[in-house]
Amino acid sequence: MKGAASLSDVRQVQITFDCADPEALSRFWASALGYVNPGPPGREVLEGQDVFEAWHAFLAEVGLPESQWNSASAAEDPQGEQPRLFFQRVPEGKSAKNRVHLDLRAAPCLEGDERMAALESECERLVALGATRTRRFEPEPPLSTGFIVMADPEGNEFCLD
Repeated sequence: MKGAASLSDVRQVQITFDCADPEALSRFWASALGYVNPGPPGREVLEGQDVFEAWHAFLAEVGLPESQWNSASAAEDPQGEQPRLFFQRVPEGKSAKNRVHLDLRAAPCLEGDERMAALESECERLVALGATRTRRFEPEPPLSTGFIVMADPEGNEFCLD
C-alpha cells in the first residue's frame, strides 16, 4: 500500500530507569511530567483509586509473590505523544554520574529573569515531590539561556531547561 508505514518504519522511544523503588520513582516522574501511571492489563482503575492499589490487587490475584510486586513500573504521557518511562528494580545502587540525562523543558520560550523565575518555580514544585536541587547555571548569552541541575529521589541527574 502506498504511503503506509511498514513495521520497520515505526520507531518509539521508551526511557528505562534502573532503580531501587520502581513504584516511588514512577510516581515522582509521573507527577513531574504530568504523566499517568497505567493500570493493570484489562482492569479499569476507578476515579480516585490509587493505581498502585489496583496493581497490588491484580498481582495478588495472578499469584505473583508480594516480594516481586515492586519489580517494575511505568509512567506514560496521557496523550501518547511523549516517550514512555519504564522503571525496573535492580539490586545495585547508583554508583556514578549519569551518562545520559533528561532535560525537563519547563521554560522553553522564556528568556532572562522571566525564564529563571519560571525554572525556580518548577524547581520548588519538584523539590516538594522529592527531587534535590544541585546547582543553578545563570544565563550566558548567546549560547546558554540558563538552567538548574537537579536529581530525582534516587539521585538520577536531570536539568530544568
